[in-house]
Amino acid sequence: MSLPDRIPVSSIMTTQLVVLNTTDSLEKAEHLFKKHRIRHIPVIEGQQRIVGMLSLTDLLRISFADGAYEDEEDIETVVYEMFSLPQVMAKNVKTVAPDTTIKEVAELLAKEEFHALPVVEEGHLVGIVTTTDLIKYLLNQY
Repeated sequence: MSLPDRIPVSSIMTTQLVVLNTTDSLEKAEHLFKKHRIRHIPVIEGQQRIVGMLSLTDLLRISFADGAYEDEEDIETVVYEMFSLPQVMAKNVKTVAPDTTIKEVAELLAKEEFHALPVVEEGHLVGIVTTTDLIKYLLNQY
């Protein structure tokens, strides 16, 4: 069994990234969350430069009217048009490098109030690691 204090996060991170650009709509974000069954989407500008992170929780927080009316799609659209992606996303996102150890990532996620970390190399987004990735890793050890 390999020790998590030596294994780099690059060995468990997701590299098939779903990303949003700061100019994308919140409707597009919701579509991506549902289509890919994910809970976190990095927000980028230019060539994979991370500027924020949008979580499904962030989106649910503003779509308080979701499901409150029969014609819910119209309500959602109105709510989503009231906000821009940069207004809703988390800014000043902590990132880790591909060679950060799984143990360091686990400690960071356990200490902080978020559940995903962008993995950045030379200023470019190369992956994302989530609490789910960590749990799957740990389960594979048994």
